[in-house]
Amino acid sequence: MVKAIKIFVSGLVQGIGFRPAIHRAAVYSNVRGYVKNLGGSEVEIYVEGEEENIKSFINSLSRFLPPYTIIEEVHMHYENPHNLSRFIIEKSSGALVKKSMIPPDIGICEHCLKEVLDPSNRRYRYPFNSCAWCGPRYSMMYGIPYDRENTSMRKYRLCDECEKEYGDINNVRRHHAQGISCPRDGPQLYLYTSNGEAIDVNDPIREVAKLIDEGFIVAVKGVGGYHIACLATDDNVVLKLRKRKKRPSQPFAIMALDLDTLSRLIYFVPPSSIDLLLSPQRPIVLLPKREGSPVSYYVSPGMDVEGVFLPYTALHYLLLQEVRDRFLIMTSGNVHGQPMCRTEECVFKKLGNVIDYVLVHDREIVNRVDDSVIRFTNGEYVFLRRGRGYAPMWLRTPFNLDREVIAIGAELQTAAAIGFEDKVVLTPYVGDLDNVETMEELGEMLRFLMRSYGIEFTESIVMVTDKHPGYASRQLAYEICSKYGCNVMEVQHHYAHILSVLADRGLKVENNIIGIAIDGTGYGDDGTLWGGEIMVVNSEGYNRAGSLESIPITSEKDIEYPIRLLVATLAKIFGSQVYEIIEAISQSIYISELEREIVVRSVFEGRYIESSSVGRFLDMVSALLGVCHYRSYEGEPAIMLEAVARGGKLIDELEYIDVRYRDMFRIDTLSYMVKLLYVIQQYNNVANMYKLNDIAYTIQIALGRALASAALKSLYGRRNIEQYVVVGGGAAVNSYIIKGIMNVLKEANVKVYLPKKIPPNDGGIALGQVYAYYMSKAFKN
Repeated sequence: MVKAIKIFVSGLVQGIGFRPAIHRAAVYSNVRGYVKNLGGSEVEIYVEGEEENIKSFINSLSRFLPPYTIIEEVHMHYENPHNLSRFIIEKSSGALVKKSMIPPDIGICEHCLKEVLDPSNRRYRYPFNSCAWCGPRYSMMYGIPYDRENTSMRKYRLCDECEKEYGDINNVRRHHAQGISCPRDGPQLYLYTSNGEAIDVNDPIREVAKLIDEGFIVAVKGVGGYHIACLATDDNVVLKLRKRKKRPSQPFAIMALDLDTLSRLIYFVPPSSIDLLLSPQRPIVLLPKREGSPVSYYVSPGMDVEGVFLPYTALHYLLLQEVRDRFLIMTSGNVHGQPMCRTEECVFKKLGNVIDYVLVHDREIVNRVDDSVIRFTNGEYVFLRRGRGYAPMWLRTPFNLDREVIAIGAELQTAAAIGFEDKVVLTPYVGDLDNVETMEELGEMLRFLMRSYGIEFTESIVMVTDKHPGYASRQLAYEICSKYGCNVMEVQHHYAHILSVLADRGLKVENNIIGIAIDGTGYGDDGTLWGGEIMVVNSEGYNRAGSLESIPITSEKDIEYPIRLLVATLAKIFGSQVYEIIEAISQSIYISELEREIVVRSVFEGRYIESSSVGRFLDMVSALLGVCHYRSYEGEPAIMLEAVARGGKLIDELEYIDVRYRDMFRIDTLSYMVKLLYVIQQYNNVANMYKLNDIAYTIQIALGRALASAALKSLYGRRNIEQYVVVGGGAAVNSYIIKGIMNVLKEANVKVYLPKKIPPNDGGIALGQVYAYYMSKAFKN
């Protein structure tokens, strides 16, 4: 008896070869019907035939599905047969039946790379080789459904041979693959000087490799934007790049040809790092530097780790194969603080004074997407930046929204998000919203997601933003809602951090949950700056149960020059005796007498704002230990302090920071500073009594222990407590702080959760903002 079923599948099912796989399964099972993409990134399947054949079709699907398929929801119902004669891949529809995932960019697969390296293959040395299983996706999409006509590949008409592959159902990797091409019909490479003058060469890749080996700096157009490539082994070249890019010390990433090449530069610790490096997402991974590495010190000065990744396109692989070292600096092609360039106009206009040459291809980069960055924190991987390979895949949440929500994120290293049903879609990493270009990029990314999921600015939309009155993101939210009549909801920064971890881990708020939020800064409910917070989260919202003792911030310059933080804090602790203290540790104080006096006077006269920030505390300690006196990029003093601590051992005198109760549990960092000063004096005056790495290590472990102790103390007297603590915020990536937290909580049989799918920093805070909206409605009377 002939029967028919219609199936709607959502998940990651477009842009990965899903429809051709369904086609093959249908032919194998002898059923008729069709498969087609729909306008919400979902797929519709209709099959009819004998009941046994339909069962065979369903049972065989797992054998035919392509490698990167993620099936999240399947809706199936019976229909009356249409009496079709065959099974086809039908033209896509713009209809939105069930929202699904937008495909991210996928690193080149081993099969495509093998073709590129095979002299007998027609795609030999073809820089843009791809198939149904790999290649650009999101970065070249104008919209959904994912079809060639909706991507920047639409201008390249398939040649006869590619057309034959496209139509061949038995060609598993290229049948109906939307992004395929070859040297005859695909994108082409061109070489230019930095002022836009074309250079006529037979092989642009070999010519660029030669130029790089000669010490030149080249902009290379990639998947989601431009990289800047140059030698990583030549001090003079690296310093030249730093001077031109106005980036004095922030580390550069290194792309290497293969694992063997990387093994000369880093240690694969932990071993699971190899899986990350080889994954289709191909993120940058921070790994311990190998002793004797040929990489210039100036690539990542003062760091104990190197940011490394493997080529994710044939273009990258072919370039690395030609250069002498088999690895290169491959850093974002941008003006410091601005978005990465994705157009030739941007490169020639903004990077002309940074680079010497430009390697261009003629495929448009529609959507900018930065490389993802991952590090290991206390042995577990944590995102620092979520971009290429991961975004804009959605995250399933433990809650269901009653309406569509737009979260605008925070201010630094941020990303925005849209929320609907039980899903949140984060934009790729946006950056710092302190310039017009990045704000415009944020708007473009949000508009793409809204178009893709059929969301419009209406009165029913809620825009969630950080409550900091000085944030440009907050101003943007109010401007948009003033124009369209939507509602703005403000959320406290650290509450959002804690909720983002809960959402990431699929944890619903039912009982009292303890959260630790540690970062550089966030606007507190009392008008001060928070950043070292213990919060109790429950159905009523949150309660601030503990905090670091506040230190004074007298000016924005204190953030840039952390030695000023130290002087201000010493003035708060010692009052008029501060001058004697400064004199006693003068070896550690790099500040003019005039500036010192300005800071001290500001504290004595009450002209400062209080901050409980873990980031600022670490900055101050970093300056005191002589590790970092100038902050040239976000988190630099704290990052350097963590690097110095590698291999350190605990010092008894500094092992514990007191936790005292005064209106809440206060981590007494001020008294701890007095103990630290004593140890510093011993370090300066008694040969080899203490090692710098031991001091740095102990301070960070002690801070983690104190945070955990405050969290445990805040549990006392409360009922319905979950037996876990979540930790979020930018400082939650610090291995030693997290180790200290885990050591204490493990003894108390309390689990610790960090986020696994999003960064704990502001790049993931939009997820928590969406959760905050849900919380505000779910428990409302």
